[in-house]
Amino acid sequence: MLQIKSMTKEQAARMPEWAAKWVEIGLSTAPADFDAATEAALKAYKLCNLEHPMIVLRMGSPMAATIGGIYAWEILRNLAKNGKVESQVRSQVWSQVWSQVRSQVESQVGSQVWSQVRSKVESQVCHQVGFQVESQVRSQVESQVVYNDRGGAFMAPWCAYVSFIRDVLGWSNPVLEKFFGIDEQLTRSCGWVWWHENVLSISDRPEVLNRDEQGRLHCENAPSIKYRDGWSLYNWHGVSVPEYVIEKPQEITIEKIHAEKNAEVQRVMIERYGEEKYIVDSGMQPVAKDDRFGDIYLKEVEAGKPIAKIRVVNRSPEPDGSFKIYWLNINPKHYGGDAGRIPQAAVASTWRTTEGGKELFFRRWQDYSPVLET
Repeated sequence: MLQIKSMTKEQAARMPEWAAKWVEIGLSTAPADFDAATEAALKAYKLCNLEHPMIVLRMGSPMAATIGGIYAWEILRNLAKNGKVESQVRSQVWSQVWSQVRSQVESQVGSQVWSQVRSKVESQVCHQVGFQVESQVRSQVESQVVYNDRGGAFMAPWCAYVSFIRDVLGWSNPVLEKFFGIDEQLTRSCGWVWWHENVLSISDRPEVLNRDEQGRLHCENAPSIKYRDGWSLYNWHGVSVPEYVIEKPQEITIEKIHAEKNAEVQRVMIERYGEEKYIVDSGMQPVAKDDRFGDIYLKEVEAGKPIAKIRVVNRSPEPDGSFKIYWLNINPKHYGGDAGRIPQAAVASTWRTTEGGKELFFRRWQDYSPVLET
């Protein structure tokens, strides 16, 4: 068997292109190829020595695929006179398909491809999109078998990694056609797969996927991700928020803002409400003032952490000669204590809080003293 321990400069130069290719596959909004996905999934059942599942579902979203799979499994379980339908196939597919390939590929030149190809695809496909979808499904479905999913678009990082070693570096191994081909075909053809011994549930890809310049799920007036059955997620620069925060910001109230326990969601709600309007309507008062660095405003709330902001003035004049006001968020832990209510320290904390993993805020804020501000 061919074993690869190094790569040429020409091969290494293809890593960005390969990563971009698989990001595009992982974030595709093209309709699923359900026939191809079903074909690949059934190969996995066969490899696990399992019979054809009793029910095969083609669903519009990961949520529908998961709920549909659970309902179908419950129906079969209630009808059955034995416990056969209670077993799960996901773990078997995982061990039979994924582990076989991994055990072989790890002996190849893996670390550089892992960091330069797989991690780049993972940061865009999984960290920014996949984890959001998974968390929403699992937060809305109360079932121990919700974790039966594996395969589909969010496996793109793994497929990018293995396919680069195969197609660019020329790795040849019998497990590729027998095992890896299943993962690759599922990733290329559908959005999500939910497994059970008697139920196979496959999801479509999203119809709409909106992101900001940093690749985070984001849309100012519509779902950041929407599936063809209508299931949607709402995000503001990667922060998952309730639907009304995006589509009906006029429904945001001071009471709702103060009742929100998640500090990131609360921050978005304030931004959507209007920061200057919030300062006035909430009755926030300055707790420290500095003509050069700005004024600190603080609001204690019953739910979540206190809200702290610093009001700063842009040093560059607008065309009409006025100076624009900005409200910067301050991490709540950076305004308490002996140095906390000093505007100079608060401004420093908005851009420099750690160095080498160690907190610098209380120790080094005094050396923040810009000579020129623009």
